[in-house]
Amino acid sequence: MADTLPPELASHVDMAFARATLVSLTVAVTAATLTALVVAVLVTRRAVRPIREMSVAATAVAHGDYSVRVQEKGFGSELVTLSQAFNGMAQHIASTERTRGEMLRDLAHELRTPLTSVRGYHEAIADGVLPADRATFDRVDAELSRIERLVDDLAAVSRAEERGSDLRLRPVQVAELLAGAARSASLAFHGTGVTVQVEGGEGGSWVLVDSDRLHEALMNLISNAVRYTPPGGTVSLRSRAVSSTVKLEVQDTGEGIAAEHLQRVFERFYRVDHARSRSTGGSGIGLTITRALIHAHGGRIHAQSTGVGHGTTFVITLPRCAPASGNV
Repeated sequence: MADTLPPELASHVDMAFARATLVSLTVAVTAATLTALVVAVLVTRRAVRPIREMSVAATAVAHGDYSVRVQEKGFGSELVTLSQAFNGMAQHIASTERTRGEMLRDLAHELRTPLTSVRGYHEAIADGVLPADRATFDRVDAELSRIERLVDDLAAVSRAEERGSDLRLRPVQVAELLAGAARSASLAFHGTGVTVQVEGGEGGSWVLVDSDRLHEALMNLISNAVRYTPPGGTVSLRSRAVSSTVKLEVQDTGEGIAAEHLQRVFERFYRVDHARSRSTGGSGIGLTITRALIHAHGGRIHAQSTGVGHGTTFVITLPRCAPASGNV
């Protein structure tokens, strides 16, 4: 046929086509390989960058820089979660170190006064200014007792802040908690002239608590209220249900607290002229212990007062729970 190629020419055409196909495949494979390498490098860099940043940040934290944070983003939700966990850890360590520093400063400040007094008595006795008699030694003993009480209170704060893991939680009726606290207070503060009473309220609600620890918190609040309430005054315990929570209130008719101090009364060693004075014998740490106990139960606590001379109310907010089995 006229359009049939000569054998030699057809062979050359086939060879040219094969070469072109081979070149095309080679170029395509090379391009694909290079593209894959570029993509792999970019993906690896994107995946490794947050890990590298986290490694640098971890080194900084290990050397005492607790302010460092990493960006909460990465290649995949796992890295985002890891970044968030790292930042949370760094924040917790920073908070712990800050609290430790504050405690050491507060402790040094609180110990300075009794230690100075003891040294003063010692020097006065040595110089013959004061006689080495029973009255002088009683005063020295009082200062040493104050130091001992302070150390015990600090240990109590530490225990309260660590109790979240060893609470023996069980459903308890609010009325039972308030009645128990009122009974204990009536015995403990008999003779003070202050009446401790339970007023009507939502006592039928239930809360999931360690009853011993919550009793301790309530007694701290009642003790604080009695301390600053004059004879003839009243400390009232009441409760009320609010949505999914229960509010326990300890209200007194005592000295009250000025507005500028309400947010700080739970701070370690914090005192105000009218509500936290040394003359009443408080170490300024009981409310700190109470707050730690309430927080360990997943609750909140705050103070309310309309001002000096108008009494104070401490409000504990706890989650409600279902009644214990057999009490439904």
